[in-house]
Amino acid sequence: MCQITPSEVAVIVNDVNTHEVQFITVKQSLLVPERKFQLKHACTGIAHNQGDLFIASGEALFKYTLCGKQVCRLYEDVSYEKTVEKCAVSPTGDKLYIASYWQNKLLTLARDGTLLAILTDQNLGEPSGLHVTPAGQVLVCGWMSHTILQVDGEGRRKLTILAKGERDGVEDPESVCFSSTTSSIIVGQSRDNILVFKVE
Repeated sequence: MCQITPSEVAVIVNDVNTHEVQFITVKQSLLVPERKFQLKHACTGIAHNQGDLFIASGEALFKYTLCGKQVCRLYEDVSYEKTVEKCAVSPTGDKLYIASYWQNKLLTLARDGTLLAILTDQNLGEPSGLHVTPAGQVLVCGWMSHTILQVDGEGRRKLTILAKGERDGVEDPESVCFSSTTSSIIVGQSRDNILVFKVE
């Protein structure tokens, strides 16, 4: 899911027969399904910036318009499965980030798809969730390593481990995001629970 406007989000729907983007609007405190468009490929991650949608397919990163027109394929790696599993974009839109799940890597691309950096780290085991804060801080969760990392905006080095393993209650994290409203990091886990960490 990604935010389009203060009252609208885009959500990917991905199963055997359905690959689509659904737009949902908040109206009078209700979630209202709006338009949607079909994709000709799988969709495993989505990000938005300046009217462009970036959609990960598992093996490629595509750019789409908000109307559903495919603009181009920005990046592709068919060497293995889940090489382009999740995606995020910097607030300025000049950098794209890709979580490469089975390869245990974070990739950083220029907006045109040029590969700028590859980060590997022992605490980046099977990166499954990815988020960029409004200040440009990159947050990544490692499913196998049970970690939440902060990475520099260039995508070249780990800055810190924000949470890890049993001591912090992190187990198989699948998604991460930062709420500027509550100054907290929210982590969704595959064990059907959500962790909330306050940021000092």
